[in-house]
Amino acid sequence: MAQTANVTSAALQELGEQECLRLISPGGVGRVAFGSATGPVVLPVNYRIVDGAIVFRTRPGGAMDKDLRTGIKGLDIRIAFQVDEIDKTAHQGWSVLIQGPAHHADEAETRPHFKSWAGGERDHYVRIVPLRITGRRIGSL
Repeated sequence: MAQTANVTSAALQELGEQECLRLISPGGVGRVAFGSATGPVVLPVNYRIVDGAIVFRTRPGGAMDKDLRTGIKGLDIRIAFQVDEIDKTAHQGWSVLIQGPAHHADEAETRPHFKSWAGGERDHYVRIVPLRITGRRIGSL
């Protein structure tokens, strides 16, 4: 017999762009999703917001570095970036999804001044310029 969770009624609320940006503005950990040569990939990254763009560091020559370099000048590769905060006990939380082109960037243009949690050489900077920002919040009624 399947067990049923004892969950109170919850309300799902769509969030506006400004609320989404407010929620993710402190930075932290998010997930970046993109199409790679071997199929869809989702990777956790720690990020900052710099001049309205998502900025994170990754390993030079790694999967993301290779898959985002097409050699075609002016070609935008759109990727997704998601951040969420969930309280499993209270059955509430929020999730923000950003979609936009990813660009290789240098430290001077991103001014990130933060260390990658993954450690090692993470000297490759990626900047995502938001084109679409959506979010949801769920909480008890």
